[in-house]
Amino acid sequence: MWAVFALLSALFAALTSILAKVGIEGVPSNLATALRPVVVLVFAWAMVFITGQQGGVLAISKKSWIFLILSGLATGLSWLCYYRALQLGQVSKVVPIDKLSVVFTLVLAFLFLHEKFTPKSAIGVALITAGTLVMVL
Repeated sequence: MWAVFALLSALFAALTSILAKVGIEGVPSNLATALRPVVVLVFAWAMVFITGQQGGVLAISKKSWIFLILSGLATGLSWLCYYRALQLGQVSKVVPIDKLSVVFTLVLAFLFLHEKFTPKSAIGVALITAGTLVMVL
């Protein structure tokens, strides 16, 4: 089931790029970036209340709070850079570079989470990197 959600995530991320490129026309990238999380915030909290998970807030550990906040900061920085890149460049060039996040994630997961980096992972990283270079050069 996780694979279905991962594929849906990829589909919605693709839609995000196309919709953002059209929506950012004539709008400063920082302002566009600021508007996006308002929608995400309302939608996310609606899902929390619909699923009855609002009571879980009090059970979140200090460590989890710290890392969720850091993750939020990283997301914000990513979005600021992404929207600026979309404003300045073509979606067909920006998105492949943005998807190098897959390569960075695999390397960081190996270094910090001690996940296995197999020969298959190395080939995947090489192919993603090569594919990105082919698409943007």
